[in-house]
Amino acid sequence: MKKMPHHPSLPRRQRGVIMVVALITLVVLMIGAVAMIRSMNAASTAAGSYGFKRDMANQGTRALVKVQTLLKTGVLASDAARGSSNVGLNYSAVMLPTTPEGIPNALVGDEQAFGFVGSTANDINTDQFGNDIGIKVRYVIDRLCSSVGPPSDSTCMVGSTPVSKSGSSSQSTPPSAEYFIVPQAVYRLTIKVTGPRNAQAFYQSTFTT
Repeated sequence: MKKMPHHPSLPRRQRGVIMVVALITLVVLMIGAVAMIRSMNAASTAAGSYGFKRDMANQGTRALVKVQTLLKTGVLASDAARGSSNVGLNYSAVMLPTTPEGIPNALVGDEQAFGFVGSTANDINTDQFGNDIGIKVRYVIDRLCSSVGPPSDSTCMVGSTPVSKSGSSSQSTPPSAEYFIVPQAVYRLTIKVTGPRNAQAFYQSTFTT
């Protein structure tokens, strides 16, 4: 009987292992790339939102400056002028009805509701050169009183300011012999800023004159 030649056994080949490893590595790299892109997008979105909110707040301060001038040296600088409402100046001598959050209904309602309290001509939507800024600033001022006329403790929320007998005011508590207390009505300024895609922000402050 003729013997067949003996051949040593060949090692078992791991066919396709390298391809599998390469595919797994590629998938891991793709997942990492997607996570990095999402992280960058989230950071960019957060930075953009912060800048957008900051810009809206900065635009809102323009209404604050306007109202301060109106009450200090403008038409509403006297107690007599502040004793009655003035729609043309967005001013109400009586407290306006508000939402549960304390925002006057005139600012959250439609244009007709706002028209009973203020004028759209006072809206701020351009820069100092008349260019559209893409943001609209609207505001209302209301005196926290239940009736028009001179303010009193019985009809108004009042604050007090120490005034010297010579006529100057003081922010510190003075001796009663040299100063007397003058009650003053409290006023509320509410500002609504409307930006792109109808984004809205509200700012509010109370003060005395």
